[in-house]
Order: sequence, then C-alpha cells, then structure tokens
Amino acid sequence: MTPTVPERREPAWGYQDLALFAGAVLPVLGVATVLVFLTRAIAPELIAGNAARQLTFQSFVYVLLMGVLYLLVTGRYGEPFWGALGWTFPIPRAWQCVLAGPVLAVAVSMMGVLMKAPSEGSAIEEMITSRASLTAFILFGVVFAPIFEELLFRGFLFPLLARSLGPWLGIASTAVLFGLLHGAQNRWAWQQILLIAMAGAAFGYVRYRTGSTAAGFLMHAAYNATAFAGYTVSHWGLLS
Repeated sequence: MTPTVPERREPAWGYQDLALFAGAVLPVLGVATVLVFLTRAIAPELIAGNAARQLTFQSFVYVLLMGVLYLLVTGRYGEPFWGALGWTFPIPRAWQCVLAGPVLAVAVSMMGVLMKAPSEGSAIEEMITSRASLTAFILFGVVFAPIFEELLFRGFLFPLLARSLGPWLGIASTAVLFGLLHGAQNRWAWQQILLIAMAGAAFGYVRYRTGSTAAGFLMHAAYNATAFAGYTVSHWGLLS
C-alpha cells in the first residue's frame, strides 16, 4: 500500500498559535517597558522627550511581537517567515497600490467629514511638538508600523480567518481588529475606529486580490504618507 501523505494545511498555523500570540502580548508589553527604562538609564539623551519615549516603546513592542511571529511561523512549522506571511517579490501591481493609497486617504477623510468625526487632535498629534518629532513619527508611521501591521493582520491573521470563515469575513474581521488596535490613540471615538477599519478592509482586499501582503503594505504606507503630508503642510510653520 502507498502511504498516505497528509494534506498540507494553508496556512500552516492554527488558532492555537493565535492564542499563543495573544498570550505573548502582555509579557511583551512588560519587557518593552523594562527596555525603555534601561535605555533611559543608559542613554537618557536618546529618549528625552515624550514622543521619543513613546516611539521607542512602540518600536520595542513591534520588534518583540515580530519575534513571536517568527517563532510561531518558522520555529514551530519551519515555514519561511516572509514567504509564509505573503511578502512576495516582485510585488504585484506595485504602482497601482502606491497610487491607491492617497485616493483611499482622501476618501476616508471625506467620510470622516460626513460622519462628523471628532476634530480634536489624536494622542499622536499631541506628542508632535517639533519638526524633529514630526519627522520621527513620519518614519515610524510610513515604514515600520505598516510593515508590522500588515504582517500581523493581513499576513498572519487573514489567511487563518479566511480558511475558517471565507475571504470576505476574513477581510471584515481583520479590519475590525485593525480599527480597534488604533482605538486608544484616537480616544476610542467610534467614527475614527470605523474609518480606520474601512482602510483596513481596503488593505485586506488588496491582500486577497493580489495574494501579497507586500502589496497591502505599499497601499498602507502610501495611505499613511498622505495623511502625514496633509498634517505637515498645515502644521510645519507652527513647529520649531
């Protein structure tokens, strides 16, 4: 008899791995807090301001959580990290994704006006007190944050949820979680959470149509860049 070869599961990970990732969040927050404390003790001039401390903390959290993803995807299943999470190269429809980012940003902004979203500044805007802090937030928000968020939501979560619920519910579910992730920085205003979830649904749709997390990253990065460009134009002269 020919031995039966077990069918390969796509993605390789399951809900147990999702539970392990969720369980790692609180320890990661604790470790990141300790690392920020140590950094301040060793080189206080590097993170003297509130913005620098927050960005340093967030960077530690993202790096550590990417390490958890690596252990789950590559350590447990031997999958190539970037490839398993859909980070394809060359990136399909790259320029279309880049151009779609500003269009989405303008559309979401117009929706915010129609929904009468709160106009007061977000927690991030309150920490931008100089051109240096603005530059740091732009670099973080346009490069680092979209990489991690797309790997997590559209690379790790979407394939798992799509396998169980189908692609459309997978897109919707990850979009809701994506919106909730940004709730605190927007003071839990439901309009802002809904708008961010709508953007997340667009990133998820791009991931589904192209099969590429990297394509979603390009659209996400262009979307954030457009939002920061608008903020920079209106506030640059007010910052020192």
